[in-house]
Amino acid sequence: MTPEAIEQQMDGQLRRDAESGMLTAVLPSPVVQNHAAFLDFLPDGRLVCAWFGGSLEGASDISIYAATLDPQGDRWSPAHKLTDDPERSEQNPVIFAAPDGGLRLFNTAQPHGNQDECLLRERALVVSGNALSTGPARALDVPLGSFVRARVTVRDDGAWMLPLFRCISRPGQRWTGSHDTAAIAVSTDAGASWAVEEVPDSIGSVHMTIVPAGNGTLAAFYRRRQADFVHRSESGDGGRSWSAPAPTDVPNNNSSINVISLADGRIAMVCNPTSAATSSDRRQSLYDELEVADDRPDAEGGCDPVWGVPRAPVTLCVSEDGGRTFPVRRIIEDGEGTCLSNNSVDGRNKEMSYPYMVQGADGDIHVAYTYHRRAIKYVRLPLSWIDGGAGA
Repeated sequence: MTPEAIEQQMDGQLRRDAESGMLTAVLPSPVVQNHAAFLDFLPDGRLVCAWFGGSLEGASDISIYAATLDPQGDRWSPAHKLTDDPERSEQNPVIFAAPDGGLRLFNTAQPHGNQDECLLRERALVVSGNALSTGPARALDVPLGSFVRARVTVRDDGAWMLPLFRCISRPGQRWTGSHDTAAIAVSTDAGASWAVEEVPDSIGSVHMTIVPAGNGTLAAFYRRRQADFVHRSESGDGGRSWSAPAPTDVPNNNSSINVISLADGRIAMVCNPTSAATSSDRRQSLYDELEVADDRPDAEGGCDPVWGVPRAPVTLCVSEDGGRTFPVRRIIEDGEGTCLSNNSVDGRNKEMSYPYMVQGADGDIHVAYTYHRRAIKYVRLPLSWIDGGAGA
């Protein structure tokens, strides 16, 4: 599908796909690049989808946008612009409904492609009728280079756990992802202050996502810079300590994953189950198209990040053993997945990536993902679809 054809569908209208029977929509947006969807329910029952958009990832015109869908609605709202820093690329939104009833928006803010210089910001998210807005931004007291992607988890003692991946700076060298590690920012005072706790032996493991795994344990799942396999670690003490990440049986292409615990106790992961072993496609880096002068050498040591592995198909994988193996795998949408360019207007990018999901009270599974870097696509699936049932 061409960027122009995608644009024609960006009206938020729910449509039934003729081939699969699924309900789908392409969300409205006023900008040409839209990526990194976050999806959850607001306290009033509406779905909210937030993402970042602008001209090109890493550019200073990248801001956070969000849209909502009423429980019985058939069209997503227009996109609301929630941030606007003219100096930094604002990325990776995470929305948190705090126990006190307030809504918070977390997002990253970096200069150009320098993820190791990223600020992590928090704002109050205000819902007024069908409109969304934000209060003033506050930088969290965490190290520069702290990125977010996954939901906040409330610990058994009430502490907030915000998963981080740390883009660690190498003096005099350019960030490439080679020294990225996983950590958790913990707040025991309702977000006023944060302490960072590292995940052991986690170099290359990023986008940590925490879910209950049964028998009182928590499991965390990770995207991998090495583009090998989704990794998993475990905590038996409520998230206070974690085992080192170890591979699952799900391939990973150094692109985002999302994991939830289903109401029936199974664990579901949405991802692109491809890897460096299944494709020879490569690109130099995530930001090799940014026209910003930087004569520093690439960072040395650490792991060897792999960029450019195709980002497709969008697949739902299901585990019955706490996320150790995922034998059930169902394709939501397939395509070329080509991601050797981040450009959203010339048609070279075909990725279907960065999926996010949530399960509704009725059991339906809601998924949002990047569609060719041009738009955010939404799909609704009945729980029965996992086990071979028809579309919604």
